[in-house]
Amino acid sequence: MTQGVKKTIFIVDDNDTNLTAAQSVLSKEYKVIALTSATQLFTALKRFSPDLILLDIEMPVTDGFEAMKQLKANYLYSQIPVIFLTALSDSINEAYGIELGAVDFIMKPFSEPVLINRIKNHLDIDEIVRFRTALLTERTEQLTNLKNGVVFTLADVVESRDSNTGGHIERTSNYMKILIDSMLKYNVYSDEIRKWDLESVISSARLHDIGKITIPDSVLNKPDKLTGEEFDIIKTHPLQGEKMIEHMIERTGSADFLENSKLFAAYHHEKWDGTGYPYALKEKKIPLQGRIMAIIDVYDALISERPYKKAFSHEEAVDIIMHESGHHFDPQITEVFCKCSSEFAGCI
Repeated sequence: MTQGVKKTIFIVDDNDTNLTAAQSVLSKEYKVIALTSATQLFTALKRFSPDLILLDIEMPVTDGFEAMKQLKANYLYSQIPVIFLTALSDSINEAYGIELGAVDFIMKPFSEPVLINRIKNHLDIDEIVRFRTALLTERTEQLTNLKNGVVFTLADVVESRDSNTGGHIERTSNYMKILIDSMLKYNVYSDEIRKWDLESVISSARLHDIGKITIPDSVLNKPDKLTGEEFDIIKTHPLQGEKMIEHMIERTGSADFLENSKLFAAYHHEKWDGTGYPYALKEKKIPLQGRIMAIIDVYDALISERPYKKAFSHEEAVDIIMHESGHHFDPQITEVFCKCSSEFAGCI
């Protein structure tokens, strides 16, 4: 535990005798700030962040229970451990206080050993929890960085093989954020989207074309328009991508970013009317990830130059996508795309 630095304790009690007694006992070990009301407590919290709060229950205007509710409702203060000071010895009040988030109760009039030992125990526990939380946070950040590194590397491998799609993965990631943010704004499929880890979902979308790794260079980088047979080969990449990611999941265990990657890879060429591939799914049987990526993928293909076609303007691409609403694309997502399409233009 940390040594040499005095921890700060707020004592909140409208009784001067109780404040003086508590200060006398605790000031040898801690920096003690005495406050006579909940109003003074919240004023002091704007200037200091204590390590623990001793809070009287029976106070005028705002009692301890109400003050506790306000503390827990504010993310700045919600993690500060609170011990109630009370002369109320009934189990109902104690249970209610614990339910509100108190870590302990100390009965008044308190004895010096009880007060000192209870506070020491809770401060030690709190420090252990904070230390372990910091380690867990650091570990989580390391794993996130590793995951993102793997995703970026695989995506770069895919893009380096396809000479026709330079910058496609980076642009589609930018488009994805714009479209998802707009869907939340306009409350389109927002209930499902709010369950997502958006950072992970957007990152995982980078692997939507991973199946192209299996496509021969002679087909993938053909400078002319593909034959029917060659296009059939290209159309295998969603299934190949799905299989590759399924193998990753089998070897490493299920993870949200891999599950999302699989959905993007497998379903981004499905169409709302059921004429897409590889599964010919229709309407909402197509996972939402696939329906979102379908618009993004087509938009980027339209505004990009290919050896066999010129690049369409942003306005032309938007018109084509709007015309395909209800056929190729989910009508609700298409409507949102129309509303935010000017932001897409800024990413070109």
